[in-house]
Amino acid sequence: MNHHLATLAILASLLLAPLAIASSPVNINTADAPTLAQSLDGVGLAKAQAIVAWREANGAFESADQLAEVKGIGASLVERNRDAIQVDGAKAARKAKAARPSKAKAGAEED
Repeated sequence: MNHHLATLAILASLLLAPLAIASSPVNINTADAPTLAQSLDGVGLAKAQAIVAWREANGAFESADQLAEVKGIGASLVERNRDAIQVDGAKAARKAKAARPSKAKAGAEED
């Protein structure tokens, strides 16, 4: 009987383990390096320091996708953490949308 309980305990811990390492919401424009490292899955202190350095050199991030410009941060890491990445207020950073060319109004005169 104890063997079955031990097996169930191990299975339960394995099922709950991913919840323990899931990323937590963090504003990448205001968080310090230790907070970024603790909040983002796959980001250690070195990558977190690189994020802060990029932000100090280039200004605030406008989208989660801009994180891929930081050395050591790839698109897959951004995707893994997208729901936790915030760039302003409490809104999660969504994918940046490509700008659409504006259509000229019908009958508009060209100079």
